[in-house]
Amino acid sequence: MKVTVSRKAHFNAAHRLYRKDWSFEKNDEIFGKCNNPNFHGHNYELIVSVTGEIDKQTGYVIDMKILKDIIKSEVEDAFDHKNLNVEVPEFKELNPTAENIVVVIYNKMKAKLSNNLALEITLYETPRNFVTYSGN
Repeated sequence: MKVTVSRKAHFNAAHRLYRKDWSFEKNDEIFGKCNNPNFHGHNYELIVSVTGEIDKQTGYVIDMKILKDIIKSEVEDAFDHKNLNVEVPEFKELNPTAENIVVVIYNKMKAKLSNNLALEITLYETPRNFVTYSGN
């Protein structure tokens, strides 16, 4: 029997959406206000869902303390109150769109989980705009 457990988290971060190889005008046309050269910020909300078999000895799919610690080290410590473009190595050459951020978070967290556990990450950039990635 497979069960999904989820944990919410949040982080605040600034970013700028643009391509270095495009003119300011083209970036402005495509990314609008998100192309602000002085950056802009979001209060990101994160839902991390882990699916797997219930361990017969513990009754857990994953110990929530372990999941909390992975989220803290791989997401909150890495991204919170950071300028994603400037301070987070994964985005030095990768445009920090919500789509790219969710994939980066997935890859960082998946590397810390047992292979028998499935992972799904949902990232809210605003209360109405969110993306989900499950490695498929």
